[in-house]
Amino acid sequence: MRRSRLVTYIGSLLLAAGLTLTGAAFAQASDQQAAAGGYVALGDSYSSGVGAGSYIDSSGDCQRSTKAYPYLWNAAHAPSSFAFTACSGATTDDVLADQLGPLNSSTSLVSISVGGNDAGFADVMTTCVLQSDSSCLSRIDTAKAYVDNTLPGKLDRLYSTIRSKAPSAHVVVLGYPRFYLLGQTCLGLSETKRSAINGAADHLDAAIAKIAANHGFTFGDVRTTFSGHEICSGSSWLHSVDWLNLGQSYHPTAAGQSGGYLPVLDAAA
Repeated sequence: MRRSRLVTYIGSLLLAAGLTLTGAAFAQASDQQAAAGGYVALGDSYSSGVGAGSYIDSSGDCQRSTKAYPYLWNAAHAPSSFAFTACSGATTDDVLADQLGPLNSSTSLVSISVGGNDAGFADVMTTCVLQSDSSCLSRIDTAKAYVDNTLPGKLDRLYSTIRSKAPSAHVVVLGYPRFYLLGQTCLGLSETKRSAINGAADHLDAAIAKIAANHGFTFGDVRTTFSGHEICSGSSWLHSVDWLNLGQSYHPTAAGQSGGYLPVLDAAA
């Protein structure tokens, strides 16, 4: 009886160890599979790395950064090929027109963030910074209506084209962080504006996640990794308004790319 219990106990330990090793092996295999083929990084300024500095000269106005999460993922995993076509200011139409060239049947991983510019991200923030609470909320309502009524069709078209050009790829769609930690004493926008902007980010993420799921793509939610690192947090991974360099305002810092976006891509890839 005692021996039977001992054998059962040892068997349980071996099974647990086996499951642990199997899980680790599966994660390693998944990682190797993602790196085995080509990696193509598409999208807007949140993917190109605006705000992170260290821009690649040849990328010009696209401002692709060596500190952006696609560049960091490539350096860490060494896929068989790497194409970094994300570009500052890109909309879904821009990605369709200008960024999909490197996709092919051997592409094994695609990452993308897009949709914010379609919804008028820059104009929303300009309105909220310079105008009243009511003007800010009205502009956000307009952006939400666009996200509800127009953006899904644009994302459908883009995602379908990505799949047709890269039929074997695992596609990771990265979302956007909330900008503000609420309930803090913080110079700048009113709490009303901050709360509404955060709500708009949630609204956009929810819409993108739904369309991504419809296409069998993985949604990478960066709101969790940016939690505690929003503007007003005291350790922000996002630039606030920068009057000397307006283009990097409300974009991730280098720490936001490496600590906010990269771990989400790693987990999803």
